[in-house]
Amino acid sequence: MPIYEMKSDWIERLDETSFKKAGIKERTDLQRLLRHQIEIISPDTLVIAEEFGEWEDSRRRIDLLGLDKEANLVVIELKRTEDGGHMELQAIRYAAMISTLTFEKVIEIFEKYLKGMEKEDDARESILDFLGWDEDEIDEDKFAQDIRIILASAEFSKELTTAVMWLNDRDIDIRCIRLKPYSDEERLLLDVQQIIPLPEAEQYQVQVREKTRRERIARGQSKDFTKYDITIDGITDFRMNKRNAIFKVVFHLCNSGINPEQIRDVIPKRKNILFESTDGRLNAEQFIDVLGERKALEGKQFERRRYFCMDENLINWNGKTYAFTNQWGRSTEESLKLLIDKFPDKGVQFKISE
Repeated sequence: MPIYEMKSDWIERLDETSFKKAGIKERTDLQRLLRHQIEIISPDTLVIAEEFGEWEDSRRRIDLLGLDKEANLVVIELKRTEDGGHMELQAIRYAAMISTLTFEKVIEIFEKYLKGMEKEDDARESILDFLGWDEDEIDEDKFAQDIRIILASAEFSKELTTAVMWLNDRDIDIRCIRLKPYSDEERLLLDVQQIIPLPEAEQYQVQVREKTRRERIARGQSKDFTKYDITIDGITDFRMNKRNAIFKVVFHLCNSGINPEQIRDVIPKRKNILFESTDGRLNAEQFIDVLGERKALEGKQFERRRYFCMDENLINWNGKTYAFTNQWGRSTEESLKLLIDKFPDKGVQFKISE
């Protein structure tokens, strides 16, 4: 539908134009303006990166990467074309590529974005404040449970909208926002309309998604008391909790000649928080002091309670001292399997306790 301007004695139709005719460029104009006012197309969203492409073997980049109030990542793709191209397929690829991002990795990404924007805000504090989380509420297993996709374009082809509606029916959250430019003498006006899902049907879809979200939260809040029997070289420790079970396996692997950095590579979901380390063969007190000073220089704190930091738990390897994380949840079993499959000759077995 066209846009009209109401005047005192008549209603005047505004001339529809295009971004190309108006001299609006996709990246230097449209993207630049929306990153500062992202609520225009995606309310309750914090932009954490622009032109994001931190993955191997690909030159693809996400126009804008955001985080919403539910701690979900938001892929935002912008096109000034008249049909949207194949942006839905592109966005789905991006969503898959960022699906393994951890909370700590997102902090790193946001820090780079803030530096690029010449802002001095603390990335960690800004994200925690945006989410309404306290430091002790951070849970990697509850972070980025879903990926939302926002497609913004001057128009969308029938092929694209059909694909998006089909994906929405299968619980993939994709929204199409039409950005239609109009000219009024020297003014350029922008009509912003959400066309998928249609506003009239959105409430129903929101209710369905909300039900799914509540069920997911309920599952996440239910305590997981799974215990594991860990067998090493024929000797079994029964009914070990998650953190102690995987620590016992990792400690054994390191004592059997496996470099902690090799173990870090085996468990990609927790790669950035799996170990804290420093040079030298240190005892617990020295290790905590050194890590505390180093983190302080970065404007952070060393959260010793999140690592195995007792003297008997520290791992010494090649002139360095490592502390292993004790933050383990539903990914424990998967991580145990990955370690045993990677190092099958180290005499390690496990099973869920009866």
